[in-house]
Amino acid sequence: MSAAEILEQIEHLPPAEQQIVAERVLQKYGDFDLTPEQAAELDRRLADFEKNPHDCIPWEQVEANLNKRFGWK
Repeated sequence: MSAAEILEQIEHLPPAEQQIVAERVLQKYGDFDLTPEQAAELDRRLADFEKNPHDCIPWEQVEANLNKRFGWK
């Protein structure tokens, strides 16, 4: 089966199953190097979090908002 055929089949899955496929692909093949700009942005965000830990949104709320927005789960 070709990559194009696999992607076509994934599009026919329910959103929750599409998410599972995406997560597994990223876990297996998502090893990549960050650009210097990406690394700097992550460092900036971490420093901001460390200065203001109570200004963040809990992961559970972020996840619920994403699930609602994209119809996952």
